[in-house]
Amino acid sequence: MPIKTTVITGATSGIGKETVLALAKKDHAIYMLVRNAQKGEQFRQEVIAATKNKHIYVIACDLADMESVRNAAYTLKASLLAINILINNAGGIFAAREESKDGYEMTFAVNHLSHFLLVNSLMPLLEKGQARIINVSSEAHRMAKPNFNDLQWAKRPYSAWKAYGTAKLFNIYFTRTLATRFGPKGISAFALHPGLVNTGFGVGLTGIGKTLMWLARPFMISAEAGAQTTIYLANATRIDSKSGSYFKNKRVASTSAAATDELGRNRLWDLSMEMIATFLN
Repeated sequence: MPIKTTVITGATSGIGKETVLALAKKDHAIYMLVRNAQKGEQFRQEVIAATKNKHIYVIACDLADMESVRNAAYTLKASLLAINILINNAGGIFAAREESKDGYEMTFAVNHLSHFLLVNSLMPLLEKGQARIINVSSEAHRMAKPNFNDLQWAKRPYSAWKAYGTAKLFNIYFTRTLATRFGPKGISAFALHPGLVNTGFGVGLTGIGKTLMWLARPFMISAEAGAQTTIYLANATRIDSKSGSYFKNKRVASTSAAATDELGRNRLWDLSMEMIATFLN
C-alpha cells in the first residue's frame, strides 16, 4: 500500500518529472496535475514501468485557467480522503506580457494565483492529511520589488524577469502565511530554490533575457540534481519545526529582506483571496 498520498503540479517535465520518479520509488501514491493529459498518461505508463508503482494517476489541470484548477480540486476531493504532500512545482517565465483565460497576467497566474486557489480548495483534505506543502520558488525572488497597486503589470512596462522574480517572492510569502495560519491545524509549508536547472525554462525569452540564459547554461545543473531539495522536503522526517522556511541544497537558507515583509505577505493573501473568491465553492 502507498505510504503517502502526494499531489504535484508540473509533473511531466524537468524537476517535476524527476520528483515523480523518485517519490514513486518510495511508494507514494501520486496524483499528477497536468495541462496535457495525453503527455501525462504517457509519463504515467513510464513511471509505472520504471518503478512498479501502480498508484500513479493523471488529472487534467491548466494553471492558466482557474476553472480548470477548480475542477481538478473537485476531482481530488471526490477521489481522496486526505492529502499528505502537495508540491506546487509548475511555473514559467513569459517573454512578453500575456493574460490568462481569466484576465490575469500570466506569470502571476501560473506561478502564484493558480496554486493559491488549489491549496485553498484542497484545504479540508490537507488538514485531514496533516499535509506538507512544498512551493518551488527561486533565488530570482531577490530581484523583486512588488507593486501591489499593479500586480498585473498593466500600468508599468512589463519585464519578464521582474515579473518572474515577483511571483517567486510571492511563493515565499504564501509559504510563510500558510505556516502561520495553518500550522496549528497540523499543516507545514516550505519554499525552495531548486538551483539553476538545465530544462526548457526561459526558452521563449528574447534580448538580454535570452543572452543571460545562454551565458548561464554552462553553470546549470541537471533536472535530477535540481529535484533533490524537493525530494528531500517530501521525504524528510522531523522538519516540521522549520515550517515556513526557505531551502537551498536541502538546508534552510536566507531570503531577501523583502521576503520578510509581514505586511506585504498579508496584503498578498487578502488580494489573492479576493481574486479567487468566485472559484471557492
